[in-house]
Amino acid sequence: MKFIKFLLIFFVFIGVIGYGVYHYGTKFASDKIVETISTELENNGQMEEIKNTIERDPQLKSFMEEAKTVDSSTLPFTTKEEATKVIIQKVGISALNDIRVQLENGSMTKEEALQEFQGKLTEEEIAALKVIVYKELYQ
Repeated sequence: MKFIKFLLIFFVFIGVIGYGVYHYGTKFASDKIVETISTELENNGQMEEIKNTIERDPQLKSFMEEAKTVDSSTLPFTTKEEATKVIIQKVGISALNDIRVQLENGSMTKEEALQEFQGKLTEEEIAALKVIVYKELYQ
């Protein structure tokens, strides 16, 4: 009987540790990704290049214009860190990297990338992403 109690306690303990590692590991990874990308974009001057690309592309511009009319109180998340965590959980880091590589290679179009995200994220999450990107770029 003591052995069964020991095994039960052991598995509960391992389960709690696994949950903690997953929860805090995802938070740590998302915070680190946001920090790295933000710093890299600002230091390289790529923020202005991204703004110009959006302004030149009518489809991207209309996509971003939708962010102006969204009610922020109904969004599932409002910060970069929360957004990164949701994207990592729903899309996955390896899938994000694959999408990035395919976009850079030209083997995937913007429309295909948007469809990929729309298939994995809800409309509310996509609206929240639009608002966060709009705030980062224009405010």
